[in-house]
Amino acid sequence: MASIFTKIINGEIPCYKVAEDDKHIAFLDINPNAKGHTLCVPKEEENKVFDLNKEAYSDLMDFSRKVAIALEQTVPCKRVGMSVIGLEVPHVHVHLIPLNDMRDMTFQHKVSLNEKEFVELADAIGAKV
Repeated sequence: MASIFTKIINGEIPCYKVAEDDKHIAFLDINPNAKGHTLCVPKEEENKVFDLNKEAYSDLMDFSRKVAIALEQTVPCKRVGMSVIGLEVPHVHVHLIPLNDMRDMTFQHKVSLNEKEFVELADAIGAKV
């Protein structure tokens, strides 16, 4: 069965897309730890990050770096944190989270955005990738 991220990649579920290339997609997390929390996902479904081959792993990190730089230029923060956990969705994904405080990285503190804020933020970050 396809993961929720595969369904997003295939256009079956909408997302707030930030960036995309032939191998990856980046979109805003709909339950963000902080404003701008973005997920970078390889289009090829793989469960665990270290099961990716070296090239796919490096490509994902390069793509994530581009998105993180754009994110940091768009959302005021002290830095962009990165986390790869993978327990909640069995499809490799990198969390990029604008950090101003350690609690932004705990996955226990969430922020709310409305539809307009999500759209404007996705467009603003995407314009800098």
